[in-house]
Amino acid sequence: MRKSKPTIYDPNFLPNNIYSGVPSFLNLSVIEKKEELENVDVSIMGVPWEGGCTIGGYSSCTEGPKSIRSVSIRYTGYLPEFDLDAFDYLEAADYGDCAVQNGNYDFTFAAIRKKYGEMLDAGTIPVVFGGDHGIAYPMISELAKRHPKKVGVLHFDAHLDNYVAYGDDGLARCSPFYQLYNDPNMDSTKIVHIGIRGPRNHREEAANAKKFGATVISSMEVKRDGWEAAIKKAISIASKDTEVMYVTICSDSLDAAFMPQGPQDMGGLTSFELIMMVREAGLAGATSFDFVEIYPETNSLQTASHVGCWLALYFLNGVAERRKNKSDAK
Repeated sequence: MRKSKPTIYDPNFLPNNIYSGVPSFLNLSVIEKKEELENVDVSIMGVPWEGGCTIGGYSSCTEGPKSIRSVSIRYTGYLPEFDLDAFDYLEAADYGDCAVQNGNYDFTFAAIRKKYGEMLDAGTIPVVFGGDHGIAYPMISELAKRHPKKVGVLHFDAHLDNYVAYGDDGLARCSPFYQLYNDPNMDSTKIVHIGIRGPRNHREEAANAKKFGATVISSMEVKRDGWEAAIKKAISIASKDTEVMYVTICSDSLDAAFMPQGPQDMGGLTSFELIMMVREAGLAGATSFDFVEIYPETNSLQTASHVGCWLALYFLNGVAERRKNKSDAK
């Protein structure tokens, strides 16, 4: 039995740090030194970063990690539909936020690589909350350094995010996958874009996906063939001849009806479809997760932040079941 548990398990716990500061995710133990990562299976990191805002102005996605942590204290790791508590099999702790410097890609992306790399090198499963989607590039690239040409990616999004550049900004939130297509340690044919749809995509992005051999599973395909067939197809591509799988989720993979605090894109995935596909990814062996692009200031209900918690917990539930099954088989 693992000893690290969300504090909601303890009826005597009083959340006295809610008003004095931001709690850790699920109010788990906080790790401040990289040496402490050796003692955990799962490490949480926040990246409160926004680069170039492609819709103009400010989207408040820098508040994502804070908001997700703040709402997370109401949750456990137990999912009754699977009768499994992830924290019976996984020791988890919060490794804090990555250092960021507003407007400075060089500093921030180097800091992301360093902190995320520490999580990888300790053998933990990173769970990362953003921040804009540009942060996926340095993290997946850092993972690929350790597994050259052997990284599979499951990218849930309304948009391909493989634009060459936003103006002269090649690291903007709409461009991380173009950077990854061209990363020397990546095999772009192992990248699967899931949930793609709608008029905020560009013809150039579809051409780029085709040019680099990435697979596109549209939202329409998910609806037509079902979420189970879609994720089975995606995993078969991302896991074939690879060593690790990375799950990256933009909030707008969800239909606007399920995501009032993110980019408003219609015709998307339901929350049920997404949490189930993400759990299947964990069960299939994915070992890294990020959730990005929420706008906490848009709506006081903090729906998007709760979605982030659910997605992380369903992912970890799949990871835990995989670990349980391996243990039971011995």
